[in-house]
Amino acid sequence: MPLELVTVPCLSDNYAYILHDADSGATAVADVPDAMAVEAALKNLGWTLSHILVTHHHDDHIGGVDALRAATGAKVVGNAADASRLPRLDISVSPGDRLEFGTDTLEILDVSGHTIGHIAYFFGNAHVLLSGDSLMALGCGRLFEGTPAQMHASLTRMAALPDDTKICSGHEYTQANARFALSVHPDNAALKARAEKVNLLRKDGHPTVPTTLAEEKATNPFLRTDDPAIRRLLGMESATNTEVFAEIRARKDRF
Repeated sequence: MPLELVTVPCLSDNYAYILHDADSGATAVADVPDAMAVEAALKNLGWTLSHILVTHHHDDHIGGVDALRAATGAKVVGNAADASRLPRLDISVSPGDRLEFGTDTLEILDVSGHTIGHIAYFFGNAHVLLSGDSLMALGCGRLFEGTPAQMHASLTRMAALPDDTKICSGHEYTQANARFALSVHPDNAALKARAEKVNLLRKDGHPTVPTTLAEEKATNPFLRTDDPAIRRLLGMESATNTEVFAEIRARKDRF
C-alpha cells in the first residue's frame, strides 16, 4: 500500500506531517510544534507513532518533541551536527545517510540556509519531501543563518528530485508568498492561476500544502532564477543564478 500522508495544523500557522506505512505500521511525524495536536491526530487515525523527524532547531518546530516522545515512546531523529540545539536524539543522522522506514527509505538532504544544519527528509519510494522551512510553497525560508549561496544550493538540490515529489513545508505562508511572487513574475499565467486557487483554499479554511515539485518549479520564483522575464524585471540579465536568488530573497524580506 502507498504511504499515507496527513497534514496537521499546529499553533497559528505551522504544520506537522504524519506519514504511515500500512504494510509495516511504521508511523512518523515531521516536526512537532504542538504535541497535543499531533497526539489528537494520531488517536483519531488509530496509528502508533514510531519516529519523530526533526528538520531544524527553531522552537516552533521542536517545541512539542519531548512531550510527544514521552507520550508515545517514538524515536527522535535529527542532524548529528546540530544536536546541541535539538531535543535529545535517539537516531543521529547526517546528510547523505539513508534510514529505513517500513517499506521505504529516507534520504537525508542538507538544506542549510534558513538555519545551518537544517535537513530535509526524502522518501525515495513515495516521493515525499519533508522540507521544513527550506523549500516552501511559492517561497523559501528567510536566511537567519545561512548565505544566499547556501540556500540557492539547497534549493537546487531539492529541485533535482522527481517532479511528482510532494513538498511538505512547515507553514501556511502561501497567500503572502503568492502576492510576492506576482511582484517579480507578474506575467506567469501558471502563477496567476495558482494564486487564485490558493485564495479559494484559504477562504474555505483548507491547507495549501502539500504541493508538488512540478508546481513549484513552474511558479516559485526562488526556483526560477534563470527565467528571462524575472531577470529582465530585476535588471539582472547577465547575473549569476545565485545573485538573482539573493536579490529575490532581499526583495521578499522587504515586501
